[in-house]
Amino acid sequence: MEAQSEITIRSLTKRFDDVVALDSLDLNIEKGETFGLLGPNGAGKTTCINILCGLDRPTGGAAIVAGHDVTKEPITVKERIGVCTQNSSIVPHLTGRENVELFAALHALGRKEARQKAAAQLERMGLTEDMDRRAGKYSEGMKRRLSLAMALVADPSIVFLDEPTAAMDPQSRRAVWEVVRVLKKEGRTSILTTHYIEEAEALCDRVGIIDHGRLIAVGRPGDLIAQHAKGNLEEVFIHLTGRRIREGTA
Repeated sequence: MEAQSEITIRSLTKRFDDVVALDSLDLNIEKGETFGLLGPNGAGKTTCINILCGLDRPTGGAAIVAGHDVTKEPITVKERIGVCTQNSSIVPHLTGRENVELFAALHALGRKEARQKAAAQLERMGLTEDMDRRAGKYSEGMKRRLSLAMALVADPSIVFLDEPTAAMDPQSRRAVWEVVRVLKKEGRTSILTTHYIEEAEALCDRVGIIDHGRLIAVGRPGDLIAQHAKGNLEEVFIHLTGRRIREGTA
């Protein structure tokens, strides 16, 4: 059976003044796939995620998410996705539970269902004991876990995870890894950006490496490692993007 594309990107371009953040990007992400989007700082990862989530508009090209054009049908796209962004949407004076329930309400869940699903996601993230504390008092790692609970509360079919384990201790990172694996088992499509290359190697079915807004490699981690005769995916990443790192522009 031929794989079904959940996200289709064609010639996607984004310019900011004299900077080209995305340069004619082409990519297909399959339904149920955990896909890693990797690249140095400024490579275009977050710009790509923002466009796919309907948070920004492309300069050119097209992106289809769950069968809907992100430019023409942004509201419909947002109804089908969950987003854990680098820039947290947490309201600091609300409790953890209130933050998750607020996001549930924004997705038109009834009060009873919102409470039930919020409690389930907070438990999944290990935040039950702290759910009635103000979120502004949370550690950075706890805030990241709370953001992930907010992203998942409406049971999205597609989940965007932009640096979901940043500022986390190793134990919390591994707990999030397990959540990503469960999302895979549930048949959800996940798009993951991370600077922890071993994280992408462990979790992702395929990865795409972008630099200067262009896709320079895409494939299964094991296939890329073999193709470039390297010991692991991090070595592949450094090999392909090493010029920017050596020049100090990454």
